[in-house]
Amino acid sequence: MKAIVARDFAPIDRLDYADWPEPQAGNGEIVVAAEAIGVNYPDGLLVQGLYQARPQTPFVPGMEVAGRVAAVGAGVTGFAPGDRVAALMTIGGYAEKVAVPAASAMPLPDGMPAADACALMCGYGTAHHALRQRAALQPGETLCVLGAAGATGIAAVQIGKAMGARVIAVASSEEKRGLAAEAGADVTLGYDGLKDALKQATGGNGVDVAFDPVGGEAFDVLSRSMAWKGRLLVVGFASGTIPKLAANLVLVKGYSLVGVFWGAFTQREPEAYRANMKELIGWYTAGRVKPVIEGTYRLADAPAVLARVLARGTAGKLILEP
Repeated sequence: MKAIVARDFAPIDRLDYADWPEPQAGNGEIVVAAEAIGVNYPDGLLVQGLYQARPQTPFVPGMEVAGRVAAVGAGVTGFAPGDRVAALMTIGGYAEKVAVPAASAMPLPDGMPAADACALMCGYGTAHHALRQRAALQPGETLCVLGAAGATGIAAVQIGKAMGARVIAVASSEEKRGLAAEAGADVTLGYDGLKDALKQATGGNGVDVAFDPVGGEAFDVLSRSMAWKGRLLVVGFASGTIPKLAANLVLVKGYSLVGVFWGAFTQREPEAYRANMKELIGWYTAGRVKPVIEGTYRLADAPAVLARVLARGTAGKLILEP
C-alpha cells in the first residue's frame, strides 16, 4: 500500500510518498481502510522533530482516519468488516490502511461524512477538552478565541456557543473573520490594536476564558486582558514563538494559566475522552457544531498540504484522501 513516510526528522518537503507494509489486525485491533485522513498542525511539528513526542524513524505520521473496517483481530467485539468508523492514533494515519486498537475507534452515525468525522477528533476534541475540562466554561461567560479561522479555532467558536458563551473571535484577515462570524462568533476582531479592542468588547471587564493556539505577541495581549478569575488556555504556538508570562499579571488579576494537551488527555483519561466524543457527536447530529472542510487533497500531496497548515494559510479543516 501507499503511505507518507518520514525517513528521519527533517523538513516537510523530505516526506516520501512510498510503498509501506500493509497493517495486520493484531489482538484487540482493527484495520481501517481510509476514506478520509485528517491533517493537523502537530503532524507537521512531529515530522520535523519539533513535537513533544519523537517516534522511532522511519514512521508514518497522522492521527485521524475515517473509513471502513477491513479486518478484525482476535478479541474484538462490536466491529465487523464493512463497518464505517473513525479512529484516533498517535502515528500511522497518512496511509491507505492503518491498524488501530478497537478501543480507539468509534462507529460513525448514518450520514456523517468521513471528513467531518476526522475534524471532530483532534480539532474539535482539543477545543472541547480545553473548554469543558480545563476552563470549565460557563454559560454567559466571555470566550476569546485566537486563530479563530483555523480548524481548532472554528471548533472553539462553535463549541463556545454550544456551551452558552459570548464568543469573541480573533483572526488575521477579513475573510477569516467572516468565516468565524459564520461559525457563530458574536464579535470578530483583528490582531492590530487587539488590547484596546478587547477592552471595548468586554466593557472593560476582560476575558473570562481565552483560547490561545497562537502564542507570540497575541499571548502577551491576552495576559493583560483577562478578567478576575479568568482562565487563559495555552493550546499551542502557531506563531512560532513560545511566549514568556509576566507572572505578576496572574497575581494582580487573579486569573489562571491552564495548559491543554489533548493527546495526553485521551490516553490518561479515556473515559472522559469517550464522554466528550459522545457529546460532540450529539451536538453534530443536532446541528449545533459543523466542521468547516476547506478542501480535500490526494494523499501524495501531504507535504504541500502540511506546509500550508504550518504557515497558517488555511481556513477550516484540510483532508487527505487515498
